[in-house]
Amino acid sequence: MLVLLPPSEGKAAGGSGAPLEPQALSLPGLAAARAAVLEELVELCAGDELKAREVLGLSEGLRGEVAKNAGLLSAPARPAGEIYTGVLYDALGLAGLPAAARAAAERSLMVFSGLWGAVRVTDRIPSYRCSMGVKLPGLGALGAYWREPMAAVMPEAAGDGLVLDLRSSAYASAWKPKGEVAGRTATVRVLHSQIVDGVEKRSVVSHFNKATKGRLVRDLLVAGAVPGSPAELVAALRDLGYAVEAEAPAKAAKAWSLDVVVTQIH
Repeated sequence: MLVLLPPSEGKAAGGSGAPLEPQALSLPGLAAARAAVLEELVELCAGDELKAREVLGLSEGLRGEVAKNAGLLSAPARPAGEIYTGVLYDALGLAGLPAAARAAAERSLMVFSGLWGAVRVTDRIPSYRCSMGVKLPGLGALGAYWREPMAAVMPEAAGDGLVLDLRSSAYASAWKPKGEVAGRTATVRVLHSQIVDGVEKRSVVSHFNKATKGRLVRDLLVAGAVPGSPAELVAALRDLGYAVEAEAPAKAAKAWSLDVVVTQIH
């Protein structure tokens, strides 16, 4: 099983230690593309701060992120699973997983990134700020920039098992599973169900969508579940107590869409 995650906007500080070793990152086929984004991002942030903030969509209060990016080549690095924070990662709780579940997470979790393309949670990276929605002056929109290099490496990374895609739309734009891989891909939407005046109403949630996805992945890992297909994923989630609605797509080379329905949001 390969689980595709979005990054978090906020990131933990890099702490102390050795800087980034680009050649040690997973998916070495992305090395040239990563180097190009890293070079332009560092150059941008080492120059005109106002321009850098405008390109990165940063407010005055986040000006420190520009300086952070300017120093990426020498900044201390730590495992990506420790760098990414926020609602989904808090709910996932990588640090507190039992040993077997933690080993499974290290094998199966992949985080998409505007700067790195995609990394595994064990890859050592510095803290940075560069979303997939950024349009760099030289390379252009990162969502479009990453499509070609990601298309070259992701089918192999997906292996021959289930691909559980929990990315937001901006990060999903960098790689869309196709063909046979798409047929064993499942995307998840979280819906909040409430009864209003005797009628059920459903709404898409944001903050709680991330929390539910984090808990969902954690529960699968702790249970030792290894679904090999979208249908097996549906069964595994229902066994774990989730209310899941899903239908097989009409065409074989299409991803499954799963709705996880929750009545409480927390």
